[in-house]
Amino acid sequence: MPVTGDVVRIGKPPVASSVGPGGPRRRAPWARHVVLFTSGKGGVGKSTIAVNVANALAQRGLRVGLLDADVHGPSVPRMLQLSGERVRWNDAGKMQPAENFGLRVMSVGLTTPDDDTPLGWRSSVVTSALLQMLDDVDWGALDILAVDLPPGTGDVLLTLAEELPVGAAVVVTTPQIVATDDVRRALRMLLDMEVPVAGVVENMAYFVAPDTGTRHHPFGMGGGQCLARDYGVRFLGEVPLDPAIGEAADSGKPIAAVGDARQRAVFAELAERIHATLAAPPSPSDSSTRIPQDASP
Repeated sequence: MPVTGDVVRIGKPPVASSVGPGGPRRRAPWARHVVLFTSGKGGVGKSTIAVNVANALAQRGLRVGLLDADVHGPSVPRMLQLSGERVRWNDAGKMQPAENFGLRVMSVGLTTPDDDTPLGWRSSVVTSALLQMLDDVDWGALDILAVDLPPGTGDVLLTLAEELPVGAAVVVTTPQIVATDDVRRALRMLLDMEVPVAGVVENMAYFVAPDTGTRHHPFGMGGGQCLARDYGVRFLGEVPLDPAIGEAADSGKPIAAVGDARQRAVFAELAERIHATLAAPPSPSDSSTRIPQDASP
């Protein structure tokens, strides 16, 4: 993948500008809504939530694109059976998104020679590549562009929150304090940037023993609900610690598409709540920052 200065060429002409047509927050005019999936913390299952919610939204009859913005750890292709795909170009000189399970997908993982090719890129190169995957991809008209962000509160989150007309951000956490300590920083940043926050999803919230049906909480209880309460945003729901969800992701078949009725319903309900937020954005009082006394700066 040749690099010229700070501009990445994914096989074709580079990004010409860091500002979309019409100024800041005006990129991706072909998407009716943009939804960010973020966590601020690695290992909380954010990509799994993003893939399955995006699939559940597509099952509602919506035209959904999924941008894998986690450049250094692009896991979306594997989760959608696209690991063997490589980027293609159309006659207009645009990249064609890969497609599977009703989703149009673009990821740096589709542009590297091998699945395990490391990308030792500096932040300026990463953001240029992501903007190219917005500007130089033939996404077509979309009802929703879902963006799977990398962990942390760095350049990618800052750039995409500034460049895209974000309709909702979904914040993913696990219940434990070690996770929520980092996730609350990402949540606070979104609110400080006046990005609409749809709410908090608590992943790996509980485990149901298959033999007794008893619910266990291996990572603690209520961390996501506490975050939502502390910062005045919605609590969107819990996702159980279900081995079938991980197995489906590893096999490239989203549980939202291939699971049983109970498993599919978890993500269908999340998709419904997020879509309702896009239809009726939260009022300023719903999404205003309320910093608890012990919140980290």
